Amino acid sequence: MPLPDFLVIGAPKAGTTALHAALARHPRLHMSAVKEPKFFLTDGPPPTGGGPGDARTYREHVWRREDYLALFEGAPPGALCGESTPFYLYDRAAQRRIRAAIPGARLIVVLRDPVERAHSNWTHLWSAGLEPIGDVVRACAEEPRRIAAGWAPFWHYLSLGRYGEQLEHLYSLFPREQVLVFRYRDLVDTPARALDRICAFLGVETGVITEVPRENVTAHPDPSLTHRLLSRSLRAAESILPPGPARAFAESVEGRLQQRGRPRRPLTWEQRRALIPAFADDVALLQRLTGEDFGDWLRPRERSGGLVGTRPTGQRQARNGRPRGA
Repeated sequence: MPLPDFLVIGAPKAGTTALHAALARHPRLHMSAVKEPKFFLTDGPPPTGGGPGDARTYREHVWRREDYLALFEGAPPGALCGESTPFYLYDRAAQRRIRAAIPGARLIVVLRDPVERAHSNWTHLWSAGLEPIGDVVRACAEEPRRIAAGWAPFWHYLSLGRYGEQLEHLYSLFPREQVLVFRYRDLVDTPARALDRICAFLGVETGVITEVPRENVTAHPDPSLTHRLLSRSLRAAESILPPGPARAFAESVEGRLQQRGRPRRPLTWEQRRALIPAFADDVALLQRLTGEDFGDWLRPRERSGGLVGTRPTGQRQARNGRPRGA
């Protein structure tokens, strides 16, 4: 079986899960059975250890080649195969592995306001009981220490949003005509147009898929005593219990935490202003690389919202057993 023809490579928390589901509805596109296999993130087995919850994430990696190829079994004749792992854009080694294995691959990049992306990322981990710091600005300040300690990329709230650096490296490996870059807000505001643009880029019929599935609101539990106790018990269980019981315990705790939470609260201007300087130079680089204006990312937000619905996240987790990563 061949390797995939195209990849959705980034960024995390930028609608890639919803995009994967939308593309799967096109009769000429066959998306991997596992949405986020992470195959190109390693040359072999994934690492162990890291930050809270990382061990569970590493166990989800589809790292054996035969298992990865099996994700595309059953593709209709003539269909293009694709997968969506939003960490490929961030991981320079993954970019090189893709170049070595599939030099002709088409690559799809979705970029979200990096401050909003970082906040959504932090909220995801806080609501899952994994993030021990209840303020996004203070949690971002811990990033250098966490990276040095080997915490997985999903904890790299700020670094994941430095798209200019990531695209600069990607363009050194792939010709620009193989890379499609567009904004997350295009999926939100004009989904039919965004999907047509992707289909045209892949060379399949346009006008076939017109909607992007709605994502669920990530609950935002208050920093209560209950939240602290449940979160600590979840993190402790990972180091005490074997993988099976630890996963079951985590699912139970995460469900309780998110059922108690309110929908994600927007950033205040003070929080946004504190995080914008981390991206100012990279936004300038991104504008030079793409020729597009991303200056709105350095200003107050005029609105909030995204690919969200109204069902509590805890209900979603009861079905699939883990929080969504993108």
